Amino acid sequence: MKPSELREMSMEELEERLKELHTEWRDLRFQDAVGTMTATSRTREIRKDIARVHTIRTEKANQAAS
Repeated sequence: MKPSELREMSMEELEERLKELHTEWRDLRFQDAVGTMTATSRTREIRKDIARVHTIRTEKANQAAS
């Protein structure tokens, strides 16, 4: 997901997206542990998306505080 798309979202939408990403990441980690994981690169993409969401949330919080 691109940062510009995330910046257009509201804080509630960002929270929901973060929950979805954490759920997907947890499922992929479980698949990896069991040995059934097929999309190995997706784990890295999800981690980066989670970091992007956290960064955008921080930016929005700082803007609101100003």
